[in-house]
Amino acid sequence: MINNVGGLDRILRIITGLALIGLTLTGSIGAWGWIGLVPLATAAIGFCPLYPLLGINTCAALKKP
Repeated sequence: MINNVGGLDRILRIITGLALIGLTLTGSIGAWGWIGLVPLATAAIGFCPLYPLLGINTCAALKKP
């Protein structure tokens, strides 16, 4: 796996994931909030399996000139 998730993308994924999980734990939203684990996991490993299918790469170090 080659990293395809860049810095800003990782930060946004972490914020989104934590917000969804936090809302679930407080009871504001239902169990669907546990989907927040997905952006947290992709931020942690630096790879999003959907990005290659869509031709997206937000990792600046690996972009081709």
